Amino acid sequence: MERKEYSAGAVKLSFWFIEFRKVVELLHEGKNAEQIKSLALNENLFAAPTTLRANQIYHTVTGRIRALDESFIPLFTRSDLATQKLFALIAAMAYDTLFFDFVYEVIREKMILGTYEFSDSDVRVFFKDKQQQNEKVAGWTDATLVRLGRCYKTMLYEAGIIDKAKTARKILRPILDPDLVRWLEQNNMGAYVKALAGVR
Repeated sequence: MERKEYSAGAVKLSFWFIEFRKVVELLHEGKNAEQIKSLALNENLFAAPTTLRANQIYHTVTGRIRALDESFIPLFTRSDLATQKLFALIAAMAYDTLFFDFVYEVIREKMILGTYEFSDSDVRVFFKDKQQQNEKVAGWTDATLVRLGRCYKTMLYEAGIIDKAKTARKILRPILDPDLVRWLEQNNMGAYVKALAGVR
């Protein structure tokens, strides 16, 4: 599992599940990255408001897909919707190390403790810890950290991991498909199983 440098880039990004699924399906049909990029930019594959946004969605979604071993593609196409959303979440976590750490250190810990909810103060504590551990994060503004926390909550909500409450968010422990668990373990991604299943 490759650990990338921490990034606040997620403030500009979304979960983009529908776009993720479209690209995976096109890859499954045999299209290559260049053909998909052409569809995204010339035929507005993602129904994006601008070419700039289409390009951003294309780069983010393909980056997330490349963060996983391509052997996930046939498994994704035959999985149910909930499992497909988990694949998209795992890809987002693999693409963004700080987001992975958030899920592993905040969501997983809450499930292990059996509290099954987290609040904005938990998000603040997570970022405060990271600022003490990492010079790059220490340089980010409070506004950036608030936006990053909001982005993480939105992605977890859209993946079906948390509810949309205004105050404390409930954590909805996902039911992991055995094929997904097996695939993660075979690809040295056992930490993702622990993160999503809430186990030590």
